[in-house]
Amino acid sequence: MAITPISILGGDSVYCINEAQVSDARRLANDDPESSEKIQSEIEKLESSFTRNERAALAFTIIENLREDREK
Repeated sequence: MAITPISILGGDSVYCINEAQVSDARRLANDDPESSEKIQSEIEKLESSFTRNERAALAFTIIENLREDREK
C-alpha cells in the first residue's frame, strides 16, 4: 500500500519576509567568513537526506521558533 505524500507547499501566506531580510540571509549563507561554511555544509546534508517536504517542514519550524523567540 503506497502512502500519498502530504504537500505543505501552498495555501495562504502566514509570514512576511522582506527583501532586506532575504538579502541579509543570502549574504550570511554565501559570503560571511564565519557563517557561510557552516550554513552551506548543513544545507548540503539536508538536501541530500531530506525530501522537499521535510526541508520545508524544517524551514517553517525554524522560522516559527525564531518568531516565538525560542532559544534551542
